[in-house]
Amino acid sequence: MFQARQYRKLPRPDLGFDKLARMHDGDIKPARVKLESTATDFALTLLSAVVLIISFPDFNLAPLAWIALVPFLVAVARRPRPRRSFFLGWLFGSVFFYGSCYWLTYSMIHTGGLSPVIAYALLLPGAVVLGLFPAAFALTLACAIRKWGAFALFLAPVFWPALEWARLGTTGQLWNAIGYSQAFHPLLIQTARWGGVYAVGFLIVSVNAGLAFILLRRCVSALVVSLVAIVLVGLALLGTSRLARVQQISINAAAAVVIAIQPNVPMDLEKSPTEMKELTARHFEMTELALRQAPENGRPRLVVWPESPMNFTYGTDQQLRERLADFAKANRTSIILNSQEAAPNNGIYNSAILINEAGKLVAQYDKIRLLPFGEYVPLPRWFPGVGLIGALVGEFTPGTNYRLMPVGQINAGIFICIESAYPSVARRFTSDGADVLINISNDGYLGPTAVRRQHLANAIFRAVENGRPVLRVTNTGITAFIMPTGETLDPTASFQPDVRVWAIWKSDGQTLYTRYGDLFTLLCSALSLVFFGFSFRRRPFKASSAS
Repeated sequence: MFQARQYRKLPRPDLGFDKLARMHDGDIKPARVKLESTATDFALTLLSAVVLIISFPDFNLAPLAWIALVPFLVAVARRPRPRRSFFLGWLFGSVFFYGSCYWLTYSMIHTGGLSPVIAYALLLPGAVVLGLFPAAFALTLACAIRKWGAFALFLAPVFWPALEWARLGTTGQLWNAIGYSQAFHPLLIQTARWGGVYAVGFLIVSVNAGLAFILLRRCVSALVVSLVAIVLVGLALLGTSRLARVQQISINAAAAVVIAIQPNVPMDLEKSPTEMKELTARHFEMTELALRQAPENGRPRLVVWPESPMNFTYGTDQQLRERLADFAKANRTSIILNSQEAAPNNGIYNSAILINEAGKLVAQYDKIRLLPFGEYVPLPRWFPGVGLIGALVGEFTPGTNYRLMPVGQINAGIFICIESAYPSVARRFTSDGADVLINISNDGYLGPTAVRRQHLANAIFRAVENGRPVLRVTNTGITAFIMPTGETLDPTASFQPDVRVWAIWKSDGQTLYTRYGDLFTLLCSALSLVFFGFSFRRRPFKASSAS
């Protein structure tokens, strides 16, 4: 015979013993306690979102990212209900993306002429969609905690990179992944050499999870476990930083000289013949003055002009072709410039082209990853209003080939503007043999906002991930030389003309990230699916027998 065991339903532990006793005496109604607990969870979630926002540029309080998630993780773990956790994650993500990407409204207001109220309202749908990924993270974590208890908080560092990677694959955007908050602290980002920006995020979430575990358990064993986890994070940071210094390439033997031009072409360009003539002359005059500061000394010289509203059309502008050819031959220099070039089916490429010292076009790279609602409309052609939107933002054709650009014995990989936010682009160029990476960009249409440093943060990670210097050449700033270790040298001020002269060198070797790409994130994703699946498995019923 079998006897069923009787179990007494215990009160929820998250309410606190004082309130439970008062509930028993009738002082507090359960509905009121539930409301207070819900309000607390929402307050904790909002606190985390705000603290994470100010850890990114332009607030520049990067150390806060290491504790920013703690209130949010506590809110999820103390009442790990999947539906409730999903909405907490959705709130967290929506507020974070809205607050950290507020600068998207600048062009709507100053270029599009929209009122600030409408512009900030239009920003909300995108933030809500991106918020679904932190929501999925919170849901997955809640399921794990319900299955294995508070110790499952240490699965958060596994779940977080997987959902960031899913965000990039689904939406095409990885902007302000949590690891980017540390971009301006080289000692803290060297793990990107083997796991990309995701590995840095893994370490940040690990520390947050350890601190949240201490707050939830508040016992000696929890303190010991969390301290061990945090010490391991510190050792990982220390070890990768030392390894990066050992492997740093010597820059004594410069193989070529690069002249970076920041022309500060205005965003309200009317493109009248007179204005275009004056701005074109500015490019050549600035370049000629800079070349005088960069004597040949037997080394090839490369001039880089940035992406800008100039919209050079090298292929159809015979006068420009002749002037560039004469200039290149007279000054014995190669020139890279941004140009709109013809694409199949009457399309247009956003291209970077290389003119060699003989004045000949020798290489052309056509931008592959285009900016949504800036260079193409990511909607079906039958969707209402697509024709009008396309007329406003333009409709470029994406390129298909990763072409390196030779400068003497150096091979350069060029990526254009937002492509710096795609780890795969820089990795592909490096894998194909790039010695140096060059990012030509124009952030001027987004004004004097945080986008400048947030965009620079992306380029910094591309340098560390691939162990290659990145030369960021912009129209309005920030132009800078980024070392393979992530150190930023010679940054320019914004919204003023400027030039920089840099030496570049032949590079050898590849980082683990260049060789194996997102293997670390793939592993995190696979483990996340496994743990998520097992969190729904019920334990088999065990009956007790009695004689």
